[in-house]
Amino acid sequence: MDAVVVNNKTRHLAARLEGILKTRPIAYLNGPRQTGKTTLAQMVDADANYVSFDSPVALAGAKADPAGFVNSLPSGCLNIIDEVQMAPEIFPYLKMAVDRNRPACKYLLTGSADVMALPVLSEALVGRMAIMTLLPFSTAEYLGFPADVTDALFDAELTTGRLENGGLLDGMTCATFPEMALHREIDRTQWLNDYIMTLLQRDVRALAEVRRQEQLFSLLSVLSMRAGGLLNDASVHAELGMNAITYQRYKALLIHIFLLFELRPWMPPHKLNKRFTKSPKLYFHDTNILTYLMRRNLADLYRDDRMAFGRVFENYVVTEIMKHASGRADVYVSFFRLADGTEADIVLERPNGDIVGIEVKASESATADDAKSLSKLKTIAGDRFKRGLVIYAGTELVPLGANIWAMPAAWLNINNG
Repeated sequence: MDAVVVNNKTRHLAARLEGILKTRPIAYLNGPRQTGKTTLAQMVDADANYVSFDSPVALAGAKADPAGFVNSLPSGCLNIIDEVQMAPEIFPYLKMAVDRNRPACKYLLTGSADVMALPVLSEALVGRMAIMTLLPFSTAEYLGFPADVTDALFDAELTTGRLENGGLLDGMTCATFPEMALHREIDRTQWLNDYIMTLLQRDVRALAEVRRQEQLFSLLSVLSMRAGGLLNDASVHAELGMNAITYQRYKALLIHIFLLFELRPWMPPHKLNKRFTKSPKLYFHDTNILTYLMRRNLADLYRDDRMAFGRVFENYVVTEIMKHASGRADVYVSFFRLADGTEADIVLERPNGDIVGIEVKASESATADDAKSLSKLKTIAGDRFKRGLVIYAGTELVPLGANIWAMPAAWLNINNG
């Protein structure tokens, strides 16, 4: 396919989205606001018919007569319906239209809410709809290396060498929403403040009734101090003085609007025993939002508070890998932790059982001691263990043991496909 380029930046998801549109009657492209969903949707098919429910007129018409709205969409071309979560009334009629016209009927829906937050949509279109998530720019996308490195993490032939980190902090700063990444003169604090307030006041309201929206912001602030750690829900809602039911509801809303996500723990097949933790780890989809909520400057963290920087760096590496793997059903991302505290931050797993273990270190050097958890994972996984990686803030790609390497974070940002 021709590359889908946004201000000279190619998106990882472009080829996968085009492939989906050739094989499925309907696709739902979701993800955080301001990640470029509309731009990507329109660029994969310049001849598509486009309707946005950000338009009050279009939204009112779809809500008043959902059947008439769906029936009025032109046949014979792709129909892009933007911010579809605003009008759930049309979902049953989309289902009927798809069933009448398979395989010719094509719809590309976009939305700023996770489909799991829209049960009317997921139930109406189950088995008919492919779901893809567009996240903020990865550093690789910003730098112009759009190839997905997920397979390379499993299969690339690694050789000892040096990789300049390309300005680690600058790379972390550019791994964000396209508008901020492409316009460096923007007041980031104001932009992020406006962004979060819009989500809490608009998108949350579209999904659920929230009486005290200030509690959502307080929850975000508290969770920012727990990024990269095991999430103890009881501790969080106790700290906020919030009852458990309200807390779980509010946390789910923040996940559904793509502010944060939970990473589930890895367990070997048929070994669901007490040695493996069952608690998730918490991350923010955008590391710049995380530092904003922490009220910290990235450069200051790097210089003066390496412990806090370690959590931010881990969030960055995890989200970078999630961006590369986005849209793939053949790679499952989790983490490894035993009850004794042995932990590897990321586990990548293929359907055939092959795994790659990743430990994240914010230091500029790496040693065999940093790979102890990966060695434990290797012992448990056996022949399924393809390799272990200590991804760190330094510059040297070097072996630390059999099938275990120290890998600069910059390796993720070059074309290893």
